[in-house]
Order: sequence, then structure tokens, then C-alpha cells
Amino acid sequence: MKSLNEDLKTGQLQQIFLLFGVVGYLIWQFWDRLTRAVVPEGDTMNYACYEGKGIEIREVIDLAETMPFFAERRLIVFENSGFFKSGGTDLADYIKELPETTSFLFVENEVDKRSKLYKAVKARGRAVELGFQDEATLKRWVAGLIRKENKQVSEQTIVYFLNKTGTDMENITKELEKLFCYTFGRDAVTKEDVDAVCVTQITNHIFEMVDAVAQKKQRKALELYYDLLALKEPPMRILFLMIRQYRILLQVKGLLKAGYGRKEIASRAGLHPFVAGKYMDQAKHFPGRELRAIMEEGAELEQSVKTGRLTDHLAVELFLVKYSS
Repeated sequence: MKSLNEDLKTGQLQQIFLLFGVVGYLIWQFWDRLTRAVVPEGDTMNYACYEGKGIEIREVIDLAETMPFFAERRLIVFENSGFFKSGGTDLADYIKELPETTSFLFVENEVDKRSKLYKAVKARGRAVELGFQDEATLKRWVAGLIRKENKQVSEQTIVYFLNKTGTDMENITKELEKLFCYTFGRDAVTKEDVDAVCVTQITNHIFEMVDAVAQKKQRKALELYYDLLALKEPPMRILFLMIRQYRILLQVKGLLKAGYGRKEIASRAGLHPFVAGKYMDQAKHFPGRELRAIMEEGAELEQSVKTGRLTDHLAVELFLVKYSS
């Protein structure tokens, strides 16, 4: 990503780009920036986008061989073509002969780095994997956005904000917009401002409930449950998300026991590194056997609800009371 930013700053662009990864916000941001860097805004004559599988490579090659219309370059975009999984051999061969007046941009969800096309793109251009940003990068990014609004914020407030809104970069920008509107005319953003306008993501709400259970804070756990009910969250969905949380905690606990660090745990458990750190801290409060018992209890309660022996509201209350006592 650093190399791609450098390319865009200097204007020394590669001819071929591949953007892939799990962070959709970053992919869309770089897609937009690359498009504006290669072709003028609004230039529909020299911009073409092929989406999905079943793209006719012969048609693409014919267009790539066509000189751009009153411009230096033509940009051809491939979105989720699947060529990096199968069927991209012909395109990989053609890339070696791609005219200097044509640029390719691939935007893919899934990429096989062993494929011929991936190797061809990497040899002629820039392949950029846009993964989760670590905690330090996220904090710097949020701080930078706040400073652009000529506002001050403490590091503690930024961490509090991220704990509340989650690590999805698109959601973060939306919540920041609300904060900027709410603090209009003031030069600082505080925790009170975050509480006033930012929405707690349900996954973070569930995390707080599990945390309250771990610390045997029964009243807080029930209050958080009733808050979710007030937000029209179905009880069985709440139970499902809690059991999912305990399952992740069991996995994290096993990885910790095996000696893995936060980065490896995040990768193996499919978590954001910032979130993985929180799970690692929370896992210390639960013995492994208790986590297994909790998941078994969740399955039994679900069965009791389905067979009519318990109401869904009562089932979740019993679950919370039992493990927070």
C-alpha cells in the first residue's frame, strides 16, 4: 500500500494494477484515485469496466489495442472477474504485449498468488493486497481525519471511539461525520461527544455483555441485554452472537496456549488485529472447560426454545444470570 501511495503522489504510475483484500473501503478508495490519475474525470470514451465472470478476453484485447480518444491513456477495469482463480492464462500471455497507451486495473475479491496471471501482473505492474490495518495505523488515520477538521482529540478518546464503532473503515468515516457535525464550532472531540452521537456496533455490544459476564457483573450484563431488546434485536440472534463470541474466545485461547502472538492469532482466527487484542485479554477470564460448557448450554437453550419449553426472552436471561452469578 505504501508503494501505491508513492506512485500516486509522484504520478509515476505502473501500467497494470491489481487491488485485492478484505478491506472494501480501501479498495474503493484506491480504485477511485487510480481512475482519476489515469483518465480525466468524466472521460467515458477511454474508460471501460468489465464486471463478473464470463468476460470475453478477445473483446478486451480488441479494446486494449484501440488508441485512446484524444488522451494519453485508456483504462480498462476488471471487477471480480475470477481470472486469478481460473481462465486467466490468455490474458497473462497478452499482458506481455499490452500497448503503452492502455492500462489495466484488476479489482478482485479472491486471488490465487500461484496463478499465471498474478505472476504476470506482479512482473509488469503493481499487485496490492489491502488487508486489515493494525491498531496504530487505525489510530493515526482517525487522528489525521480529525485534525483535518481543525479539532483536537486525545489518544484515549480515539481508542474509546474505535471500541464503540468497530474497525470497519467505511463505518468509521460515517461516525466521524456525525461527530464533526455535532461538535461544529468547537475545537475538541471528547468521550462525551462519542457517547452522544456514535452508534455502538452490535458486535461491540455483545463483547461488552460477555465482558460483564466474565467479571460477574450480572446487572450490567442484563442491562446491556435489555438495551439490545429495545433496539429490536431478536433474543435468539443475541444468543447466537454471544455463543459465536465464546467460540472465538475458545479458539483464541487455544492459539495463545500454542504460543502465537497477536498478529498470528488475528490471521488464524480471521480477526482484525485491534479486535484480536481485545479477545486475547478477554480470553484470560475464562477457563477453556467453561467456554465449552457455555457453548453446550447455548445449544441446549436453543433446543428448549424451538421445542416450546422456554420463551426466547427467558432463555437468554437464564443464560446471562447463570454465567454472571
